[in-house]
Amino acid sequence: MRDFKLGGAELADDKKKRYAEVQEKLAALSTKFSENVLDATNDYKLLIADVAELKGLPEEVLQAAQHAAEQDGKTGYQFSLHFPSYFPVLQYAENRSLRETIYRANATKASELGDHPEWDNSAIIDELLSLRQEEAELLGYQNFAEISLLPKMAESATQVEGFLLDLANKAKPYAEKDLIELRQFANEQFGIDDMQAWDTTFVSEKLREQRYAFSEQEVKQYFPEHKVVAGLFNVIQTLFAVNIKTDSAATWHPDVKFYRVERDGELVGQFYVDLYARAAKQGGAWMDDARARCLKANGVQTPVVYLTCNFNAPVVVDGVTKPATFTHDEVITLFHEFGHGLHQLLTKVDDISVSGISGVEWDAVELPSQFMENFCWEWDVLQQMTAHTDTGEHLPRSLYDKMIAAKNFQSGLQTLRQVEFALFDMRLHDGSANAEQLSVAQVLQKVRDQVAVMQPPAFNRFQHSFGHIFSGGYSAGYFSYKWAEVLSADAYAAFEEVAKTEGSSLSRKVGQGFQTEILEMGGSRPALESFVAFRGRKPSIDALLRHNGMVQ
Repeated sequence: MRDFKLGGAELADDKKKRYAEVQEKLAALSTKFSENVLDATNDYKLLIADVAELKGLPEEVLQAAQHAAEQDGKTGYQFSLHFPSYFPVLQYAENRSLRETIYRANATKASELGDHPEWDNSAIIDELLSLRQEEAELLGYQNFAEISLLPKMAESATQVEGFLLDLANKAKPYAEKDLIELRQFANEQFGIDDMQAWDTTFVSEKLREQRYAFSEQEVKQYFPEHKVVAGLFNVIQTLFAVNIKTDSAATWHPDVKFYRVERDGELVGQFYVDLYARAAKQGGAWMDDARARCLKANGVQTPVVYLTCNFNAPVVVDGVTKPATFTHDEVITLFHEFGHGLHQLLTKVDDISVSGISGVEWDAVELPSQFMENFCWEWDVLQQMTAHTDTGEHLPRSLYDKMIAAKNFQSGLQTLRQVEFALFDMRLHDGSANAEQLSVAQVLQKVRDQVAVMQPPAFNRFQHSFGHIFSGGYSAGYFSYKWAEVLSADAYAAFEEVAKTEGSSLSRKVGQGFQTEILEMGGSRPALESFVAFRGRKPSIDALLRHNGMVQ
């Protein structure tokens, strides 16, 4: 009933016509927004001839850049704005001007400051917001946030803002401490007394290396693709009593793999895995469904999903193929997306409108995905999914201990960054920007003035590629990540509790409860009811603060 109403079913004929026009235009603009970001990303190529300018970059990053140049018939090292290419420059390049160059290119893509006016998303953003406001008014609501929140757990924009500001207040002292340490380190170690946005990633990595005596590149050598995927499958099979097997199907690229999930010999679902970045592929990581579980005349239709990431592909060096290796953050990303996949694959609901993730409140849909991330920090799990690319040895306990010690490094800054994005999103859609006659840029700056401890340069156009809210379904809903993180941290605490007595978080008993009360239920009942059925009480923020090291 709610969805029919939000689809314009109760409107008069003339308003139905306009509503349909608005929806068509919104769809076209969202697609164009994504295309502009992708075109700008694919177009940028930075060719460096002299390897001396690339001091600090890991060897495998140099090899990938050299390979990219060769594919374009060039000599040297070529970088793009795809994450696996540009981010290591910001993280490791000692050449400060090089870091600034690629930071500026990434921060201004798809904006009026880019090289291609036809890819500028400025007007698209304004038109999207205007049409969303019109849609809300057509349906009888004051603003788009009211529409967005109807199918969510959160009840109002005021409640969401209160939640975000409370989180910001708790995180800010830790973020301020993080920033003071970072600036002091930048000054003492690199003579940087005016630390800029293109310095923070580099300085942070060096501070982390010094404080915890390891680098991401060192850790990465222990995570070859085949071990990571096998380790992931082992976690799933242990917790949820299923078997994952290779399967065959037509794919859109030779790198794509296809698998099936079985329980007691019966097909539960199937999934594609597309892990590597490539030209013309949408950036980021996501799960989507090819088809959902539902009951048909000839029986149950089993679900099929896509699991997509953008990691570096294997590289051929001197005729030898080096396997793809993942950073620990990329391992976490893979587990995250597979959590979404589990929600879609393991549902037992036969009504397609509430099967899997369908019908699940948007601010609860991240619960299974963020829940799965926690296993990437468990010693017994990592033992099964690591093997050094040269020696084959498992991750050493000494290195694991350092990773755990560094787990909440700059968690204050990271939390404030997510709060900033979420507040910006909500204030664009809750009517306050219109009431105060603020531009999109002014809304963002006002949010930063309120919650941020670091200010990006004036040329930063982050909003022009903020696909989550302008083309990805998270409009007036980006807060869902933090909202669901409260749920996921508290849900995982149940596994931590049993680990104290059983010695492992891979508990089939607790996994059965999570599977039965959350994954299998899909959207067939309110997410809060599912959480309470699993946990025996309402969610608490305590576990989230503890997991992020933000407790006294």
